[in-house]
Amino acid sequence: MNKETIKQFYVIGIQVRTTNENGQATKDIPALWNRFFTEGISANIPDKTDDALYCIYTDYEKDHTRPYTTVLGCKVSTLEVIPEGMVGITINDATYDKYVAKGNIMQGSVFNTWTTIWNSEIPRAFTADFEVYDERAKDMENAEVNIFIALKH
Repeated sequence: MNKETIKQFYVIGIQVRTTNENGQATKDIPALWNRFFTEGISANIPDKTDDALYCIYTDYEKDHTRPYTTVLGCKVSTLEVIPEGMVGITINDATYDKYVAKGNIMQGSVFNTWTTIWNSEIPRAFTADFEVYDERAKDMENAEVNIFIALKH
């Protein structure tokens, strides 16, 4: 992992409120991804800055053991126009620990990296953590996904 300072940016997408309790997120988050692709959400997001997908975890009730919001969408240049049924979110300037999940996404490479994060002692801020699915994630069997974990100041 490496520390990185990330400047403020915006994402427009769809969201779900979920929790890791009783495995609920393992149902809700794949359903969110399914909806994103089956409804062609990406094509309806205005002002995209690139084709990468961002999966953001935010609005934590306390920490990763309590309810939080997952937003799946694209980085945009502005939040001026947010299509109906979507949300706009601002990711503020912050310092992050960057992890890289490597391997087969369908066999849990990203989830396994999260398990490592949850079991670590890093001083998490629980403001907004996110995954970036860019060109390196197109081959789902040999993917690389960056995971950014917000740190306490």
